[in-house]
Amino acid sequence: MKIVRVQTPEGIRYGGVEEEGIRVHEGSPLVAWEPTEVMIPFRDVRLLSPILPTKVVAVGRNYEDHAAELGNVTPDAPAIFLKPSTSVIGPEEAIVLPTASSEVHHEAEMAIVIGTVARNVRAEDANSVILGFTAANDVTARDLQRVDGQWGRAKGFDTFCPLGPAIETEFDPLEDHAIECVVNDEIRQGASIIDMVFGVAELVEFITSAMTLLPGDVILTGTPSGVGPIVAGDRVEVRLDGVGTLANPVVAS
Repeated sequence: MKIVRVQTPEGIRYGGVEEEGIRVHEGSPLVAWEPTEVMIPFRDVRLLSPILPTKVVAVGRNYEDHAAELGNVTPDAPAIFLKPSTSVIGPEEAIVLPTASSEVHHEAEMAIVIGTVARNVRAEDANSVILGFTAANDVTARDLQRVDGQWGRAKGFDTFCPLGPAIETEFDPLEDHAIECVVNDEIRQGASIIDMVFGVAELVEFITSAMTLLPGDVILTGTPSGVGPIVAGDRVEVRLDGVGTLANPVVAS
């Protein structure tokens, strides 16, 4: 099913996507939740980020063509870094360009949403700790990354981690799902998730061998080639087959 997080007159609630709209649930899919009789028509829905993680663990250079386009080689083991929870925004929220950077890039990615406490998880058991998958944009201040090498700063600005529109719990990461980035109706990135160097199970095993992942934490699995600049006035869409489209406007700070 597709799980969303929405703003309602009674506050923020989780919901499930149905043919008629969003069925509001009480509670959280991370603990326990129950469907209510409340159905919100799609036209009235304000989607939020489908999850608020305690941390976002991102993977760099996980597509060979992307590593090559930046003059890098793919690593022998997953290259991971952290994005702060304060970088997370939802669909239709604005990506705000920081004054410290003059070259901000889009990076379309598939994101794993963790559903339970995960520590030292074996690859063959990875599915047992995954709630589902969503789309993400690992927005990056490329000039800062290139000049000072501080990935945490270059990728950690507020609004630099759009997530959404929904968490798909029946998504199979071993299937040939397309991922695209579209800027102002121009396709910038296009690939299949099966082109990843390290797959979902390998990433879960590697990351949980180093740190505990908590329910709701997110893993960004890397971006294919075609990354490029975004400027104020652009509209960026990350399209993940089987999940949906994550769209965000871009504004100046």
